[in-house]
Amino acid sequence: MTALDLSSPVAVVGTGTMGQGIAQVALVAGHPVRLYDTVPGRAREAADAIGARLDRLVEKERLTGADRDAARARLLPAEDLPELADCALVVEAVLERLDVKQDLFRALEGIVDDDCLLATNTSSLSVTAIGGALRVPGRFVGLHFFNPAPLLPLVEVVSGFATDVTYATRAYETARAWGKTPVACADTPGFIVNRIARPFYAEAFAVYESQGADPATIDAVLRESGGFRMGAFELTDLIGQDVNESVTRSVWESFFQDVRFTPSLAQRRLVESGRLGRKTGHGWYDHGEGAERPEPDTAEKRQPPAYVVAEGDLGPAAELLALIREAGIPVREEDEDSGSRLVLPSGGQLALADGQTSVEFRDVVYFDLALDYREAGRIALSASQDTSPQTLAEAIGLFQALGKQVSVIGDVPGMIVARTVARIIDLAHDAVAKGVATEEDIDTAMRLGVNYPLGPFEWSRRLGRSWAYALLDDLHLRDPSGRYAPSLALYRHAHASDKREGTAS
Repeated sequence: MTALDLSSPVAVVGTGTMGQGIAQVALVAGHPVRLYDTVPGRAREAADAIGARLDRLVEKERLTGADRDAARARLLPAEDLPELADCALVVEAVLERLDVKQDLFRALEGIVDDDCLLATNTSSLSVTAIGGALRVPGRFVGLHFFNPAPLLPLVEVVSGFATDVTYATRAYETARAWGKTPVACADTPGFIVNRIARPFYAEAFAVYESQGADPATIDAVLRESGGFRMGAFELTDLIGQDVNESVTRSVWESFFQDVRFTPSLAQRRLVESGRLGRKTGHGWYDHGEGAERPEPDTAEKRQPPAYVVAEGDLGPAAELLALIREAGIPVREEDEDSGSRLVLPSGGQLALADGQTSVEFRDVVYFDLALDYREAGRIALSASQDTSPQTLAEAIGLFQALGKQVSVIGDVPGMIVARTVARIIDLAHDAVAKGVATEEDIDTAMRLGVNYPLGPFEWSRRLGRSWAYALLDDLHLRDPSGRYAPSLALYRHAHASDKREGTAS
């Protein structure tokens, strides 16, 4: 089944920010669009607001004046639901309450044709549960746009338990015809993005709650070492702490309070205090007029070590050896079966974060994972009270000699970037194994939906087949709550044979 013909009217019910955005997308694509809202006059106001945005597109030369005038002529506010009777697609963007959405679609079923595609833009409710109230649930799908809908390319096309594949395909092809990048997924809590993105927030908050580092430092490490567009604290201040926590709580409760999705107590307290982020002037950060952004913790200048000894294979951090040599520091490589590390002149060791703690070993400093060690502007180091000051100073000096700023955090197993990426990879493998979506669609969704520098499976291939499993297994030994227990899917992936050509890592 192909995309809807451009002559087919599309209706949007609910004219808030998201509803207006979806209507604008369908309108610019060429459809006649009807707007409906239960509040009298709201649909007319929304039509005026969309018209003003079209004017701005003309001013920016992204739309011609003739196309704007034609689009305006196709946009009609509706005063009553029966005015949507001839629509081929109705997209709902109303209050996130199951009963409200079910009542709306029951009413629509008595008005539109049985072949009309019905879609919900819900981000947190079950598509199956909403569609369960319908007489013809097979033509009901989720069309989850991301805000702002006219700008962000991703659309999650969600099939409920009763959704007919022909209607899911029609929704998918229509979204693509509108210039969007659709991804197909099953009806699961959080769909793709809001399910797999939970560790990005959860691990940052966990490091903070354990007093491993402050928000500004954690954010800086996620950006400057992990390659993320924003850190977890600044991003949730932008989203709204209440909104972000609500999504986390919804996913957690929908998975029967699975410990992997447990909400943050620190974030709960922030919400209870009314510090919701930018919209209230204060969240994790002070956003008041004239407020200064706190600086990340950055180590003072130290002398680089005279040399380093590389023992074993540094794996994802192998590029460091070339960088160290380029900085003029001699490197001696030795084959060792006991592990992968750099030995410093003090005798102390420097190792890539692996889920263990510095206090377990004599004189060890861990360094965090980086998306690209050459391009990274900051590296986090982790040390315990038993780490000698000389070893820590040499470790700091080494990375400073490579042109990096250094943040020293507490003795946090898995550190910041490493544990976050490992958990994202694990949830992605688990989702594929449970039929939520394909590897390709998950990578696309995470890059386009939340601007991750790599998709989870791209990361997995880059880091190696067993890297995420080994790190999480170490973390699970130290925190046996189940939060870090690797999924069966990740276990199978880590232990599968690499002999088949084309096997993903």
